[in-house]
Amino acid sequence: MNCQEVVRQLSEYLDGELEADLIQSLEQHLSQCHDCRIIVDTTRKTIEIFCNSESLPLPAPVHERLMKALAAKFSKPL
Repeated sequence: MNCQEVVRQLSEYLDGELEADLIQSLEQHLSQCHDCRIIVDTTRKTIEIFCNSESLPLPAPVHERLMKALAAKFSKPL
């Protein structure tokens, strides 16, 4: 496995959805590649922080702009 393959498989790996043979290959690569270890660790920590944080209410003006932008985008024919 190379660095590009690690990045492609990252989501499935962190979600525990990767097949056993791919996990072994990915973890072998991680044991030898400092850069990929940093990517995996940083992504894992980011997900953990996000999942453990409280959502904040969106300010009314921001909510209105967002709704208008979504309405404009989705009212256009594909």
